[in-house]
Amino acid sequence: MGDKTMTADEVVSRLSSGMTLGIGGWGSRRKPMALVRALLRAGIGDLTVISYGGPDIGMLAAAGRIRKLVTAFVTLDSIPLEPHYRAARERGDLALTEVDEGMFMWGLHAAAQRLPFLPVRAGLGSDVMRVAPDLRTVTSPYEDGETFVAMPALRMDAALVHVNRADRLGNGQYLGPDPYFDDLFCEAADEAYVSCERIVDTAELTKEAAPQSLLLKRLAVTGVVEAPNGAHFTSCAPDYGRDEEYQREYASTPWPEFAERYLSGDEGAYRSAVREWRKEREA
Repeated sequence: MGDKTMTADEVVSRLSSGMTLGIGGWGSRRKPMALVRALLRAGIGDLTVISYGGPDIGMLAAAGRIRKLVTAFVTLDSIPLEPHYRAARERGDLALTEVDEGMFMWGLHAAAQRLPFLPVRAGLGSDVMRVAPDLRTVTSPYEDGETFVAMPALRMDAALVHVNRADRLGNGQYLGPDPYFDDLFCEAADEAYVSCERIVDTAELTKEAAPQSLLLKRLAVTGVVEAPNGAHFTSCAPDYGRDEEYQREYASTPWPEFAERYLSGDEGAYRSAVREWRKEREA
C-alpha cells in the first residue's frame, strides 16, 4: 500500500508482447495517450487489445501491434470512424471480435467479479451472434426458461487508464461527466496502471469534488503516472477538451508521416512537435 508512482516508461517495461491489454476511456475521450505513446516507443506487439476504441486503437493498429481486437466500436467521436484503424482492418492486419456496447460492459463486469461469463439480453436478434460466432447462449434454469447471450469475461493481463487526479497510493478521481468504465478495466486486469493529470495528497481528492468521484480504488491499481495533458489529443474534461484541430491532423496524415513527425521521440519530443505544428498553422 506504499508509494506506487512510476514513469510511463517504467509502466511499459512491465508489459510484454503477446499480452492481453485493456485500454480505458471511450472513443476520443480520456484515453491514456501518454501511456499508449510509451507503448508504441517500446516496440511491444502481438497484443490482444480490449477497448471502447479511439485513437489508441488507431495508432496501435497502424503500427502493426495488434493481433486481435475486442471492441464495441473504434471512433474519434467528431470523426465517426477511426481512419487508421479502418485502413488496418481493410488490409486484414488484425482479428476482430465486435460486440454490442452493453455486452462489452458485462464482459468487464464478469472479469471484475472473476466469473467466466454473465448472461445478457443484448445481442440477441442481431448480427452480433453472426459476426462473433464464438459467442454462446445459455438458458435460465428457472421457470422463465429465457435464453441469454453468455458474454465471456474480458480478462486482461494489464489495463491502462487515465483520470484527472490520483494520489500516490493509487486512488483515482474523475472530475468530468462520465467514468467510462475505467474502474471495471482496472478490476478486470491482473495489473492496472493509471496516468493522471496531477498527483495530489489523498486529503486533497475530496476537497475538489465529492467522494463519489473517487472512481479507482488503490487495491485495484498497480502503478500511478503523473502525466499532465496525458490524454491529448483526446478530451479530459474539465481539464481540457478534445484538440479537434490536431485530431484532424492525425486523421488526415498518412501513418508513416505522422509517426515520423510526432512519435519518433519521447513525450517531451511529442509535445514539442505538436507546438511546432501549431506555430506552422498560425504562421
